[in-house]
Amino acid sequence: MDKKHPLVLLHGAVGAKSQFAQLIPLLEPHFEVITLDFEGHGTADLTDRPFKIGHFVENVLNIVGTEKFDVFGYSMGGYVALSLALHHPERVGQVFTLAAKLDWTPAVAEKEVKLLDADKILQKIPHYAQTLQATHRDWRMVLKKTRDLLIGLGQQNLLTPDVLAQITQPVRIAMGDRDSMVSLEESVAAYRALQLGELQILPATPHPFDKISPSLLADVIIQFFTRGNWA
Repeated sequence: MDKKHPLVLLHGAVGAKSQFAQLIPLLEPHFEVITLDFEGHGTADLTDRPFKIGHFVENVLNIVGTEKFDVFGYSMGGYVALSLALHHPERVGQVFTLAAKLDWTPAVAEKEVKLLDADKILQKIPHYAQTLQATHRDWRMVLKKTRDLLIGLGQQNLLTPDVLAQITQPVRIAMGDRDSMVSLEESVAAYRALQLGELQILPATPHPFDKISPSLLADVIIQFFTRGNWA
């Protein structure tokens, strides 16, 4: 029996690997599914250093080992997946991003960090605060460090179209048609910049991962990664 290809699933900002609980059983017949919590998230160790895309890239490489792997990244995890492909082409085969925000400016970052105020979340969305508390060892720290990360991306976007054009692997850029956080324009711009880019719009799909159909997502992931592009 052929060995299954490793497929790494990368969670979004203020998320954790637990968000893939319903997706993993649908993918396991086809792939060796690997998940992880980025440092400071979920069950991962807390660290003194700030959240950086490069640090999350390190987290992935440290857990995967030496073999070549494919990557699915949701939201911020998609940003990390593209960074992996760019800086470690010898390790990464193909990349599928979903709902990845790629057009970062100071104004965009300012808008996004307003959604990461712990006190406002407690006051206005207490059930979400409870979820964050249950997910992370220190949810307030995760929010603060994520705010700093996004502000940094606003000041210096690491994945401009010129940078994306350097990625040589096949990449599918996907987003939901009801995503209020990621624009069609930025997804199209990324797709056009990539050497081997594809664009996919998922129907009736908003941004929050828990609102996305696991079966729909599994179908498109399986279709993309099992087409024989592995090299």
